[in-house]
Amino acid sequence: MTKIEKSNDKQNNELKPESGLSSLERRFYEIRNNKVFELFVIGIIIFSALMIGANSYEVSSTTLQFLSVLDIAITVIFLVEIIIRFIGEPNKKRFFHNAWNIFDTFIVLVSLIPIEDSELAILGRLVRIFRVLRMVSIIPELRILINSLIKALPQLGYVMLLMFIIFYIYAAIGTTFFANINPTLWGDIAVSLLTLFRVMTFEDWTDVMYETMAVYPLSWSFYLSFIFFTAFAFLNMVIGIVVNVLEQERQLEADIENKVSEQPTLLELKEELAEIKALLKKQ
Repeated sequence: MTKIEKSNDKQNNELKPESGLSSLERRFYEIRNNKVFELFVIGIIIFSALMIGANSYEVSSTTLQFLSVLDIAITVIFLVEIIIRFIGEPNKKRFFHNAWNIFDTFIVLVSLIPIEDSELAILGRLVRIFRVLRMVSIIPELRILINSLIKALPQLGYVMLLMFIIFYIYAAIGTTFFANINPTLWGDIAVSLLTLFRVMTFEDWTDVMYETMAVYPLSWSFYLSFIFFTAFAFLNMVIGIVVNVLEQERQLEADIENKVSEQPTLLELKEELAEIKALLKKQ
């Protein structure tokens, strides 16, 4: 049996994970994978976000009571949704291996705790605010973006370290030459770093430059070179890393979808092509 045939057998076993479920579990599996159910949950999350905004205004006691009832109803809906997702999970032992499932369950369970009239009332409000983040766990595209950012952090760390070195060198130069001109902006290293961040974000940076040019006419080169390194070069490096990781995540997601739909992945096509070449060489 070739690698491709073994892979196909494995795919066929994974195509219908609901085959080993009971009738109730199969029903919940179909519900959790239903697009209408997903859109309904997204609508509830958006409505919950609007309620948070409504609570920031001064409203009558009747309206406040009505919003409290709606909040309880939303919490119950979220609880039912988590139960449906858990019962409909083919491999329940791995349900909490997913960080998003842990996050959703934590938010829902904390929302059930009656802490509105206690010292933990602020925590209750924060939890309700974070319910908006559940949008990320529901929408696959948002999950891909977040996962890409997390996976890009190690590579971005080196870029940030190099950027900090450039910042520190320019801050030391700025403190040495410009401290007497404006101690408020260049008095020490820490203040100079803040000033350089202002320059990098283009927040009235020309005012800072013209002030030093009155004493050092060539100081414009200090600012332009710093902007080139930080705002242009390093920013493009960060964008390039994130885009590269994002493409890898999309390819991984596409491979998973192809496996489910019985379409060969890019790796499998390469393996099949290698086997065909090997057979041709033997002939």
